[in-house]
Amino acid sequence: MARLQKSDIIIMIPARMASTRLPDKPLADIHGLPMIVHVWKRSIEANVGRVVVATDSEEVFDTVLSHGGEVVMTSSSHLSGSDRIFEALEIIDPEKKVAVIINVQGDLPTIEPESIQASLIPLNNPDVDLSTLVAEIKIEEERANPNVVKMIGSPTSARTFKALYFTRATAPYGDGPLYHHIGLYAWRRDALEKFVALKPSILELREKLEQLRALEAGMRIDAVLVDTVPLGVDTEADLQRARTILANKSE
Repeated sequence: MARLQKSDIIIMIPARMASTRLPDKPLADIHGLPMIVHVWKRSIEANVGRVVVATDSEEVFDTVLSHGGEVVMTSSSHLSGSDRIFEALEIIDPEKKVAVIINVQGDLPTIEPESIQASLIPLNNPDVDLSTLVAEIKIEEERANPNVVKMIGSPTSARTFKALYFTRATAPYGDGPLYHHIGLYAWRRDALEKFVALKPSILELREKLEQLRALEAGMRIDAVLVDTVPLGVDTEADLQRARTILANKSE
């Protein structure tokens, strides 16, 4: 497979305002900047390709534009970020020149640019349809926490895995590390197109994990081990933690 060029890659950041636990989440202030702008800036710093925010909110649209970002308006009817970024992709790249789409969630203001870069590593293997990130679970309580999604996979190198399953349960059984799945994905374009055309799968609905739809459809997901888990902001307490983390980084 030919080496990917920056022109082949786009980072898409889906953002919606309909969060129930943290109203107006994308615009939440973190040291003078809205959260969506922090995510956009981290994505720009990754320096792997074009960065576009996909939103259904005029407020988010105007905010991203005012900070110099590129943004696309999408339908408000999407049930997932994958659907939203696919619509945005079709709008901005109808000629299908983009080969790889990295989906960076809009509520990850502490994401490391190096982690975004790492997500591309498995795509050097043409058999891989999409890739994602994992980190080793170090906190004992997280091993049994259903909110910490675990990846079960077979190692393909010291820091990469072929994903076999994702679960909220404590798995796999026995001695050894457990891996926390981080919901960032690098998609081949044809894989994303196939995925959004599929109906939700049985295991996806049972575990409430969208990536199981891809596995059940026979798609190959590989994962890369990274050193840090970015903070997903869902509550006011998470927002305060993000402010603390980013304040410490700027010191």
